[in-house]
Amino acid sequence: MELNLKDKVAIVTGGNRGIGAGVARQLAREGMRLALVARDGDKLTAMANALRESSDASVLTIACDLREREAAASVIERTLARFGHLDLLVNNAGATRRGDFFELTDDDWEDGLALKLHGYVRMTRAAWPQLANTQGTVVNIVGVGAWTGIGEFTIGGVVNAGLMNFTKAMADLGKRDGVRVCAVNPGRIRTDRLERNIARIAQNEGVAPEVATQMLLNECGINRFGSPDEIGQAVAFMASDAASFAQGAILDIDGGETRAI
Repeated sequence: MELNLKDKVAIVTGGNRGIGAGVARQLAREGMRLALVARDGDKLTAMANALRESSDASVLTIACDLREREAAASVIERTLARFGHLDLLVNNAGATRRGDFFELTDDDWEDGLALKLHGYVRMTRAAWPQLANTQGTVVNIVGVGAWTGIGEFTIGGVVNAGLMNFTKAMADLGKRDGVRVCAVNPGRIRTDRLERNIARIAQNEGVAPEVATQMLLNECGINRFGSPDEIGQAVAFMASDAASFAQGAILDIDGGETRAI
């Protein structure tokens, strides 16, 4: 399948590791020019160098904190200064704290809302005029935790559910302005965060990491964990002409963990 993404321009927030890195790798393989955004400048540089070596990609790195109100506009300005236009925004930056609801503080909630929810909103708002010019696409990386309430994932569940509604709302506006807006919901993906979760289970249960891994797989009802690159492949498809009729689509990539209709 030809995705026709070569030489198009994408911004990937949280593009220095985990799912964001998987998205960046796949888009680079498709020949896209990339602006990677994250707080850690050193990790951004390392990621950009790896992409250049593996795919000869043109990569701009932008180290900033998307919790700051002015950051989104600066990201768009710097991307346009380098590449001249924008075809794709991948909103990915933002992890929320897990834990007992009654132990989570107002600061925990505000941090989760500031980076993921408000960050996606501000980046979408700042990018929208450019995406309207190119008939471009927004792909929001959300998460299957939006579908069902989980006691230790209250912040993430609330934020993700809100982002699914935001995706649908912006898709409605996108019909007017010629911008497609979709979402990809990752399930359990092999990232540093998942490895920390496995280590926590192993410590709490007094078992080996291999046993803790199988315990988590059994709990989720899946056969294996996904990879960041598999999420990247889904994003590339959603951003491509092959998905041109997908408007407001929300795609679960979770190995069958989500059973809800």
